Amino acid sequence: MASVAPVVETTLADLQLVRRGKVRDVYAVDEDRLLIVATDRISAFDSVSPTPIARKGEVLTALSCFWFEKLGHIVPNHLITTNIDEMPAVVRAHASELRDRSMLVRRTEVFPVECVVRGYLVGSGWNDYLETGEVCGHHLPSGLGESAELAQPIFTPATKAETGHDENISESRMAELIAPEVTARLRDISLRLYHEAREYARGKGIIIADTKFEFGRDGDGNIILIDEALTPDSSRFWPTATYEPGKSQPSFDKQFVRDYLQKLNWNKLPPAPSLPGDVARATSERYLEAYRLIVGTEL
Repeated sequence: MASVAPVVETTLADLQLVRRGKVRDVYAVDEDRLLIVATDRISAFDSVSPTPIARKGEVLTALSCFWFEKLGHIVPNHLITTNIDEMPAVVRAHASELRDRSMLVRRTEVFPVECVVRGYLVGSGWNDYLETGEVCGHHLPSGLGESAELAQPIFTPATKAETGHDENISESRMAELIAPEVTARLRDISLRLYHEAREYARGKGIIIADTKFEFGRDGDGNIILIDEALTPDSSRFWPTATYEPGKSQPSFDKQFVRDYLQKLNWNKLPPAPSLPGDVARATSERYLEAYRLIVGTEL
């Protein structure tokens, strides 16, 4: 069931708000479980737009659920259920607002890094390459163009920022933050997840140019995949049919919003300007199309 109206922010008085991120509102259900609500907020250039993107939170939730199940043989994840009717009564009391955009998950001790994998040279990786010839400590061949496919995907971690922009770091710096053996484990898991997802998506007409994963430890000390997985918010999705290296690519993600904002006389500092109705609608359509292509059904 689709949401009647976009959900910009939730206020669940009988649940403790743990964090309100750029897109998600996170609540404590009990000492072992969290409720993650994907709103229809969209951020670009580290600022949250005042204009919601209809059904965006539904796409993020459903697509994450799809990937959690599909890639569960590589690493376990934190998802308990996305079915509101299977959640505790305190959550079901808000069913009309939360349905189709909420995940009941296990609490974890979160690693303070983003595990980014890049298969193509784009975004901040492209900018770093232009300046230094490297991306997060990986020396790359000279003469590569924007959006070029890399010979092998590379692991390029970043520090996590609640506000502002994540900072690209080297693998050695990550090892200093969370220990070398854990870094190696997260790198290997991230590369396996990306490789399998990329091959699957390619068969569905989508290039996953890059993506980020987050991990935590559960109560037994096991490493598990958390947050979201391979969504248009955490990944760059390009149509395979129009891929042409040497320039920026059309996308199924929020790059469409970034491209619009780039045309404005805006200093990239909060508050972000509103989006015209046609830009918001087209962005919603891109998110829904990404889901349809990957999963094979309409949301």
